[in-house]
Amino acid sequence: MGKWVHTAGEWHAEGAGDIAKGLQASEDMRFHAISAPLDSPANSVTDQLIVQFTVKHEKKDYAFCGGGYIKLLPGKVDAKAFGGDTDYAIMFGPDLCGYDISRVHLIFNHEGENLLKDEEIKLDYADKDEFTHLYTLVLETDGSYEVFFDQVSKASGKVVDGWAFPKENIKDPAQSKPEDWVDAKKIVDPESAKPEGYDDIPAEIPDPDAETPEDWDTEEDGEWEPPVIDNPAYKGEWKAPMIDNPEYKGAWVHPTIPNDLYKPDSYAKFTDLATVGFELWTVNAGSIFDNILVTDDKAYADAAADKTWAKIKEGEKDAKDAWKKLNEPEVEADDADEAADEIAEEDEEDDDVKSEL
Repeated sequence: MGKWVHTAGEWHAEGAGDIAKGLQASEDMRFHAISAPLDSPANSVTDQLIVQFTVKHEKKDYAFCGGGYIKLLPGKVDAKAFGGDTDYAIMFGPDLCGYDISRVHLIFNHEGENLLKDEEIKLDYADKDEFTHLYTLVLETDGSYEVFFDQVSKASGKVVDGWAFPKENIKDPAQSKPEDWVDAKKIVDPESAKPEGYDDIPAEIPDPDAETPEDWDTEEDGEWEPPVIDNPAYKGEWKAPMIDNPEYKGAWVHPTIPNDLYKPDSYAKFTDLATVGFELWTVNAGSIFDNILVTDDKAYADAAADKTWAKIKEGEKDAKDAWKKLNEPEVEADDADEAADEIAEEDEEDDDVKSEL
C-alpha cells in the first residue's frame, strides 16, 4: 500500500499553509487506502445528504492518470482491512486519465450492485488542472440529486432516471411480436418492370465535341481515340420503385407490465452511513484530499467551503509560478529557444485536442 502524507504540497497560496494541508497520496503506481468513522451516522432517507471535499492533483500534467473519489460506507469498517473489496454505499469524485477520461464519478450501491451513472458527468477542458477543486454532492429526500464542481452545478435530476435502478414498468415476458406482424412500411412496386434496353446504356461515351489534334500523326501515334465523358443518359443501376405497403401495421410496441422490483423509495437511500474513505489506484502521486464534510445542511457546506476552499484556491496559480521559478533550473539561451519550439508544438497539439473534444 502507498503511504499517505499530511502536507500542503510543494506550493500553496501565501498564508494558506495550515488550511491547505491535507492527505496526500505520496507514491506512484500504488494502491492508497484510508478510512475513518464519522462523528455520527448520516442518512439519505429522512435527511438531506451533502458530501463535500477538495482535491488538488498537484502533479497533474498531460499524461496524468488517477482517481480522486471518496467512498461512504455503511456501518463500522475495519480500517486495516479497508480496500477495493470493501462494500460501499456511495462513491463520488473525479476520475482523470489523459484526455480520454475526465468525469465525475457518482456510483450508488443497490442490493449489492454498484450502479454507474447512465450518462457521465463530464468535466470541461478548463476544469482539468493541478489546482484545488471542490466537489459537492447533494441528495434530497424527494429522490433528486445535484452535483457541483467549484460550486457550479454540473448535473442534476431524479435518481430514478439517471441510473440502472429497476424501472416502473418492464416488457411483458409473456408477449412477443406476432409472426404475421407486418412492420415493413414500404415494398417494391410489384407492377414495376425494368425498361427494355436499360442495361444497354453505357456509363461513359466518347466526347462528341472532341477533335483530332492538328499535330496528330497516325503512323507514329496510332489511331486517335476521343476521350470519354459521363453519359448523361446513364441513370445507374435500375432499382424498382417503392410504394406504401398496404399490409403495414406500424411499429410493434412490446406491451409492458408493472415491475415488482420497482421501489423508488429505496433508490440511493441509506440509513447508516458511518464511515468515509479513499481507496485509489494512484498512477501519479501528489494528489491531496482535504476538507471532507458529510452533513445535512447545504448552507453549512457552502459556509465551510468559503472558509477553506475559497481561501486555498486564491493565489494558488501565483504560488505555483513562484515555486517553479525557484525550483526549476534556468534554461540557457539555446535551450530556451528549443524549449520554446517544443511548447509551441505542444500548444498546437492542445489546439488539435480541444477541437476534437
